[in-house]
Amino acid sequence: MAEQKREPVDGDEQLPTTWVKERQVGDVAVLKALADPLRLAILGALKAADDRPLTAKELAAELGEPQTKLYRHIKQLEKAGLILVAGTRLVSGIVESRYQAAQDSIRLAPEMFNADSPARFEAYDAMLAALDRVRGEFRAHVADGRLDFGHPQGGSGTPSGLFADFSLRLEPERLARLQARLKELLDELTAEGPSTADDAVDVTLFTLLYGLRPGTES
Repeated sequence: MAEQKREPVDGDEQLPTTWVKERQVGDVAVLKALADPLRLAILGALKAADDRPLTAKELAAELGEPQTKLYRHIKQLEKAGLILVAGTRLVSGIVESRYQAAQDSIRLAPEMFNADSPARFEAYDAMLAALDRVRGEFRAHVADGRLDFGHPQGGSGTPSGLFADFSLRLEPERLARLQARLKELLDELTAEGPSTADDAVDVTLFTLLYGLRPGTES
């Protein structure tokens, strides 16, 4: 994975930090750090801030959580190497740290899901935490009026969201082709990067596709 040094933050005492484009997770401690919706939300907020490191106070304001509630989660993420201390400053005699994500994206190592992997259940817990995070953010966006699956006013245009939930039977080859097409689309979006257009909107895309082994269907 390519490594990149972050630029110093003006006015801060800069600490040595290393950032990677993609982090492949294969460690139980890191998996446990990921297996919590709030910690995933902290990572999301830091990523959304781009190159602007955030303090615990700023993270609390962004997430709508008490600042004291975040300290334990921030320390666990820092210990797992998922966030970095970008700089520190002295505020009223107290050292205030500013944090940034240690990676642009996270990928769970495939071997973590092997039947004989000791971290198998932790890997699935990390996935379930991501589901919980998306559910919480979805509910919050509906409540604050930023999300509407209805048609735009006037009856023209397309809804701002798309939802599909269904089960079907596919031949293994067809499932493989479907997975490949979805991966190609996701890779394309990742390669494009964030849009700088004036009318660009924030988009959430959560994909979960899996096939059951023969004999395990409920």
